[in-house]
Amino acid sequence: MAAAALATLLLLQLFSVLLQYPSSVSSVGINYGQIANNLPAPENVIPLVKSVGATRLKLYDADPKVLRAFANTGVEFIVSIGNECLSKIRDPKQAKAWVKSNVQAYLPATKISCIAVGNEVLTFNDTSLSSNLLPAMQSVYGALVDLNLQNQVVVTTAHSLAVLQTSYPPSAGRFRQDLTGCITQILNFHMKTGSPFLINAYPYFAYKANPKQVSLDFVLFQQNPGIVDPVSNLHYDNMLFAQIDAVHSALECLGFKKVCVQISETGWPSKGDADEAGATPENAKKYNGNLLKLISDKKGTPMRPNTDLNIYVFALFNENMKPGPTSERNYGLFKPDGSPAYYLGFKGADFTSANSSSSSGGGSGSGVASTGPPLTSSPPASSSTGYLSITSDAVKHIGNGNPWLLCLLILLVTNSL
Repeated sequence: MAAAALATLLLLQLFSVLLQYPSSVSSVGINYGQIANNLPAPENVIPLVKSVGATRLKLYDADPKVLRAFANTGVEFIVSIGNECLSKIRDPKQAKAWVKSNVQAYLPATKISCIAVGNEVLTFNDTSLSSNLLPAMQSVYGALVDLNLQNQVVVTTAHSLAVLQTSYPPSAGRFRQDLTGCITQILNFHMKTGSPFLINAYPYFAYKANPKQVSLDFVLFQQNPGIVDPVSNLHYDNMLFAQIDAVHSALECLGFKKVCVQISETGWPSKGDADEAGATPENAKKYNGNLLKLISDKKGTPMRPNTDLNIYVFALFNENMKPGPTSERNYGLFKPDGSPAYYLGFKGADFTSANSSSSSGGGSGSGVASTGPPLTSSPPASSSTGYLSITSDAVKHIGNGNPWLLCLLILLVTNSL
């Protein structure tokens, strides 16, 4: 009897672990960056993507090797046009040539559903770059119309959360005043074409900037008292949902409540330098494991409870050639040899004899300079394209002196002790 009881207990414990970290999560999206010289060839990545249960991948370019390898797999792609190409792509002829070569040439075998034009352009504080963004998006969309592809492929651009002037409480989310005009035009484009508004959101940066004030449980989706928005009276038990709803509020304030919000990047590093608080395998496991569970549960945010989360996790692999602090090279769910960077229930794969990719993939695309809430507009210093670094000085000004946020975060830490 005792042995049977023990066996039952062990089975229950195993079952609880499997529930916490599902081996397959439906409709998950993953960013497939390639700033590395030791990644497996794209055809060898397919079984790894399948083992994760991923059905969507986001590239930082339109790597032909990847697009050819994934033909007839059913995996859906976002391909990207780098910031450095915007001045050229705004020319309708150049845009049409790009779409023919990088999208139409792979359809329908490879399922390309979206083109991301530039990345975090508006927060580089580069007037010439910003002025090229919408015209480039319009030219790319015009090319899709000319090629009769507008019903298969949408056009968008990804923004840093730093486009927000305020983000707490979530109901007070507002765009930066100096960006409102440009963002309004982009939102009109989204409404006209039916494309989503993409945001890169990293609660990790909020914790890294203020580890003594920001509750780790709050950013890792762990059990915690949470916060209550005093205006909407909605309860938030994690920072990512608060960030997403701050974007919803900002959109609604400008009259664009119906524009769909998608999270084009979010993640947590499994390794960092001595001054990078929280960058550990344990925390990365909790963040991404809990995030994948939320996605599989089809749980919406407090402001949009009936809307499925549409999130792309950053990233598929650790990328050894990314500059910056150690964390930059350790956001991957997997190591280059195909083994998990930390256990999430994925099988992984052995690619030790198949490492053949170079840094020519995502490195030429656009990127991931992101911040936690709230936000300033400091651009990343290390890259003209944005993808080479995801660390931003903006998080140093977390709260912009907002006493509401600071007090709540202190209360969260106190209550967790």
